[in-house]
Amino acid sequence: MNSIQTFFSVVLLAALVFAGCESEFDSLVDANKERNPIPDTEVEASQGDADFSNFITIGNSLTAGFMDGALYNNGQEHSLGALMSAQFEFAGAPSVFNQPDINSENGCNTSITSNCANPNPLGRFKLDTSIPGPSPTVNGEQITAYSGAAADLNNFGVPGIRVGDLLNVGVGVQGDAAFNPFYQRYASSPGSSTILDDAISSNPSFFTLWIGNNDVLGYALNGARNNDLLTSPEDFQNDFQEVISRLTTETEADGVVATIPQILAIPFFRAVPYNAIPLDQETAAQVNAGFEGFDQVLDAIVANLGHDPDDADRRRVNYQAGQNPILIVDRNLENLGPKFDIIEQFGGITAEQREALQPYVQSRPIEQGELVLLSASTLLGTLANPQNPNTPIGVVIPLGPEFTLTFENQAEIETARLTFNSIIESTVAGASGGDQQLALYNTDDQNSAFSKIFGLDGSSPGITIEGVDLNPDFSPNGVFSTDGVHPNQRGNGIIANEFISVIETEFNAQLPPVDVLSLPSVSVCAGDCVSQQAKSIQTAERTNVNIDNSYIGH
Repeated sequence: MNSIQTFFSVVLLAALVFAGCESEFDSLVDANKERNPIPDTEVEASQGDADFSNFITIGNSLTAGFMDGALYNNGQEHSLGALMSAQFEFAGAPSVFNQPDINSENGCNTSITSNCANPNPLGRFKLDTSIPGPSPTVNGEQITAYSGAAADLNNFGVPGIRVGDLLNVGVGVQGDAAFNPFYQRYASSPGSSTILDDAISSNPSFFTLWIGNNDVLGYALNGARNNDLLTSPEDFQNDFQEVISRLTTETEADGVVATIPQILAIPFFRAVPYNAIPLDQETAAQVNAGFEGFDQVLDAIVANLGHDPDDADRRRVNYQAGQNPILIVDRNLENLGPKFDIIEQFGGITAEQREALQPYVQSRPIEQGELVLLSASTLLGTLANPQNPNTPIGVVIPLGPEFTLTFENQAEIETARLTFNSIIESTVAGASGGDQQLALYNTDDQNSAFSKIFGLDGSSPGITIEGVDLNPDFSPNGVFSTDGVHPNQRGNGIIANEFISVIETEFNAQLPPVDVLSLPSVSVCAGDCVSQQAKSIQTAERTNVNIDNSYIGH
């Protein structure tokens, strides 16, 4: 069994992280590039029917510039609004886009740090090419108060928020269940103001609103276990309609509202393949021999207790030489504990054998098409019992349900996403007209970048920009950051161009696109990552971090 573990530090993340990468590591740069240069007056551009004199953005982490598990300087500099604002300058818009500057090179990695008020937190992820995979930086910083004027802000993106949080005064109150340090740090009046209040008070002339991802994404990142993380359709509709109503009655601004993209296609759910168990023939035979007793008990409950034989076959383990499916716990399966108890009561198995069967009461090999969370990569192949070399997780001991999404889980998540998008679309359609115009950016449109990146238009996954193939991952040529959830700088550039395209179509504007390829992509560890600091057992244990879902994806 020891041979199994040696594969996992290399195999799991390598499958996607470096698949299809044509460039060498010299393409891995972290150049702190400035925003696009001062507009060339020879470029033909026009605002059309739009007014960018006071452009603001409202949303969650996707708007804030959060990436690599943290909010940090270079991410903010390449936020969606910052990139769009730079293009608006070509049409005569102001050259200033004020953000609540985080003033931190690496930020606080909220993906793995629950309390960023603690001194010396870990910082953003970078890519450690020796793992290969993400590792946090050692020199993170606390989340501190914003020193600028909140009244002058243009970016109202707050990592971690759901639709209802835009309307909740508790978001700025420490100790409140809804508290969010990223809003508190710039709130105009913590305890009485809301994110939407502050956005409206800025008197915008044009806005983008991209909200709703976290109303379903948090549930998915949690392995579909905590129903509190999944907003009900009723609450989503009430909150979203109130947000749109206030933006259209308390401001005179036009805007673009985006739907929720296909969250199950992000690398967090795709980087670890379902068949991530590499075995040679000898090891496969050894493991199969260990499951013979389990198979005999399955035969017994089928023959004597009327158990469904198809269900029993779905649970059987049959490893072979090569790549094998991960052994998982599926909470949707019948709990066989009571039936195992009956077999014990009638002398079919001993008490010790019954105890040994407990991990398998709802276990089965994962099936192709079901998803393994990126957070499982640090657990697979490790020993459930450090004193027993025959207990590798995902091979002999089932991987817990918090690390997978079954077909049933995926159907529930996608149903919620489509329901929320229907609410967004109908609300925007109902609010358009009169003196204000709201345009919809439908991320599910087959011509959108999201569809192209993930191959939803029927093509192979990925997108080609000016002859360069970019991948839907956090590889050197990827468009996602190393947290597996958020776009990187290039990804934000692609999305900014999508918004710009909608503005051109719906507001008769003419705007130059963001130069995506000029933007930085993945940053490589340069002696500053935890994975490179293995000077003690404690540090070594943090090399491959088991990602916490408190903030990632927000």
